[in-house]
Amino acid sequence: KEALGEVLNGDRLVSAPYKLNFREEKDSSVVCKKKLSKDEVVFFRKAVEKDYYFQMYYDDLPIWGFIGKVDKEGKADPSEYKYYLYKHIQFDVLYNKDRVIEISARMDPHLLVDLTEDKEVDAEFMYTVKWKETDTPFEKRMERYSMSSSLPHHLEIHWFSIINSCVTVLLLTGFLATILMRVLKNDFIKYGQDEEAADDQEETGWKYIHGDVFRFPKYKSLFAAALGSGTQLFTLTVFIFMLALVGVFYPYNRGALFTALVVIYALTSGIAGYVATSFYCQLEGTNWVRNLLLTGCLFCGPLFLTFCFLNTVAIAYSATAALPFGTIVVIVLIWTLVTSPLLVLGGIAGKNSRAEFQAPCRTTKYPREIPPLPWYRSAIPQMAMAGFLPFSAIYIELYYIFASVWGHRIYTIYSILFIVFIILLIVTAFITVALTYFQLAAEDHEWWWRYINSIFVFISPMLFALLF
Repeated sequence: KEALGEVLNGDRLVSAPYKLNFREEKDSSVVCKKKLSKDEVVFFRKAVEKDYYFQMYYDDLPIWGFIGKVDKEGKADPSEYKYYLYKHIQFDVLYNKDRVIEISARMDPHLLVDLTEDKEVDAEFMYTVKWKETDTPFEKRMERYSMSSSLPHHLEIHWFSIINSCVTVLLLTGFLATILMRVLKNDFIKYGQDEEAADDQEETGWKYIHGDVFRFPKYKSLFAAALGSGTQLFTLTVFIFMLALVGVFYPYNRGALFTALVVIYALTSGIAGYVATSFYCQLEGTNWVRNLLLTGCLFCGPLFLTFCFLNTVAIAYSATAALPFGTIVVIVLIWTLVTSPLLVLGGIAGKNSRAEFQAPCRTTKYPREIPPLPWYRSAIPQMAMAGFLPFSAIYIELYYIFASVWGHRIYTIYSILFIVFIILLIVTAFITVALTYFQLAAEDHEWWWRYINSIFVFISPMLFALLF
């Protein structure tokens, strides 16, 4: 029976016809005989052409293998290619005393079914089972599956990525230190010690708009909801990393990651309600109930619409990614009975514990007009820059994550991923501080929304990659 995470991942487990009794060897045992019709030949040929592979589990150990091959040797024209379906699998199983340690599947390249022509063919599918004893203890049987990620040349790429990110952090640190120490230090001292003398001097740049910087942003309810949802997602990410580092997401714990995402998101909804409502009340908002509803729908709403579209497509193509009705009911019940009540409780706590917004300087009654800015200082270029630099710090690690999502690789080096995540946070914070200073120096005081939007610019390449 599949767990919730396996169903969400699109896994549908069925019993395979192969019988692998412990230490019972078999040699070319017949699984079945079948006459493939023309339509089935065309179906399998397309699958072979697209490199389809199967995935099976034996004693919770995953096995992969391609279902066929394309013979392109000596043929320049694709119409001359030969398509073959494997009809013999050999299972090699290693055991230590009474425990299975390792299993692999090999295809016999000499026993094939020709799928090149659209005609009926007879196929006899067979399998062989070989058992061999090994000294590897049961506790170390999963090291084989993490070996591909931990090979020296792979680790070298990971560490190169980390070094590249660290260089970016050092450059940004030096850049910010130069600004803060050389440009702002004297101004801070002047404004902190002798306010009357500072008022008599002519103000320029960011000092010219100090009375407009802390003016409340437009659409403050939506802004507070975005802040609350972002805080919840950040908390969710931290909890996921904690579980990964203690070894919860070991390779044969199938679906654990998706299950943890659903459960932890439901349990952390109170954080979103608390942060959003508390900040909204600080911004002198009055309709906190509407803000709470907006917070609950800001992430779940687009996610639900995306799910409806993708699930409809999956149903149309009869794909296993289409969620069963029972799973949808379970998710709705979790959202209704856990997520929503915790969101409301968090909102009530945030409303009752709100504090007055304390701006370090008095806000003027009317906003100052923003002067015309060059194109590279407008919102879109700066948002793109704020998203590009953090993305460049982690793009190498994203390759391995996507290879795990789409391919048959297992991601196991969560410690390196956690280091990259910390670097990502530092780079994002530094670039936000730097670009905010440049924006204020250009006398543009509408900074609240721009850098929340920058985060979405950073996330959008990953979302597109996952969806398409």
